[in-house]
Amino acid sequence: MIQSPRGTQDILPDTWPAWRRIFEAATRVAEGAGYARIELPMFESTSLFTHATGEHTDVNREMYTFEDRGGDQLSLRPEGTASVFRAYFQHGMKVRPQPVRLYYMGSMFRYERPQKGRFREHRQFGCEAIGSSDALVDASLLALQGRFYRAVGIANAKATVNSIGDENCRPAYLVDLVAYLRLHEDELCGQCRERIERNPLRVLDCKVPGCQPVLNAAPRILDRLCDPCRLHWDRFVEGLRALDTPFEINPRLVRGLDYYTRTVWEFLPDEPGGAQAVLGGGGRYDALAQAIGAPPVPGVGFSTGLERVLLNLQSEMNGDPPGKIDVFIASVGAEAELQALAIAGQLWDAGIPADMGFDNRSLGAQLKQADARGAKIAVIIGETELEQHAALVKNLTTGDQQQAAIASILTTIRESVSASQPST
Repeated sequence: MIQSPRGTQDILPDTWPAWRRIFEAATRVAEGAGYARIELPMFESTSLFTHATGEHTDVNREMYTFEDRGGDQLSLRPEGTASVFRAYFQHGMKVRPQPVRLYYMGSMFRYERPQKGRFREHRQFGCEAIGSSDALVDASLLALQGRFYRAVGIANAKATVNSIGDENCRPAYLVDLVAYLRLHEDELCGQCRERIERNPLRVLDCKVPGCQPVLNAAPRILDRLCDPCRLHWDRFVEGLRALDTPFEINPRLVRGLDYYTRTVWEFLPDEPGGAQAVLGGGGRYDALAQAIGAPPVPGVGFSTGLERVLLNLQSEMNGDPPGKIDVFIASVGAEAELQALAIAGQLWDAGIPADMGFDNRSLGAQLKQADARGAKIAVIIGETELEQHAALVKNLTTGDQQQAAIASILTTIRESVSASQPST
């Protein structure tokens, strides 16, 4: 039996209400802050991502890359920010009022070991503000991300923040960091030792318990910021306080992509459980435009993995049963089934959720199906009702029923559905 590829998942009807709530919350929160939706291609030129994410990053090594029939090297998108930046330049958005605020939702693809909360196809929600270097934009985006988590039911997500400097102050810091890590190389795990030369900042992000004493004592980049980065950091912190947004400083916090500069942040649930507990993160990426061959333009944004959001929801999302309807039409006999189909068509046209019985099943079986679908009202048509050009309309909660003429059946059903709604 053919099954879905490893690291992918089907969103089944049972879980779709929870996903829909997440999608709707993302849309509401983003658009409420002035962000406009952008839809991006599922695949891009491979060079976009290799230039953007950096040669030695995990994302670069995990891409799904292929050559199309025209000989072009393409990759399924591993993240959204590079594509948003590409669209910003391709469509001349620099002439719009800056910063341009855009948000996206969709699937991303990375070939990595599947585990809880991490899939090879995973869904992300992200917001990007392109065209402003103001640190208060950074603060507003962090607050927006926190607002999204609260909107879906994660009440106590915790923001951790740091600065990783820029091209002026980071190189000198990296020299000191590498020298320190080399002195303690024998105390680090194999992955950390591999990263010392090719991506030393990522060593600070290691979660292996044995590495923590060395990393906790490592030089702090916050102590080495140049004057412009220090001013930016101080203004960012002032912005968070003005927004009454709680945060903690984590001097070891970095991001996994080379295009980040200055501000970086992550959100953790109230009770984190290791690396997979990270809900999402963001930061400033003023170096990204030049990395993809475009003129320098500052930007800042965040993304969050929606599978991890679903895992960390504090409130139970046991809502209506899948495919819940208001009205179920049961019929007995071939002619009655045709009449039931005609009534169902009227209900669908009127926007009333409805379904009907098929396959000449017994009346009892059809009414059980109505109950399983969460119907409030049953419409029953048999030989007697056909002869009288009528139908029986029954309230499945109270058991009350009435006969209604087919000519006015839509009005009767509307009234019955309205009467069955709980009073507020």
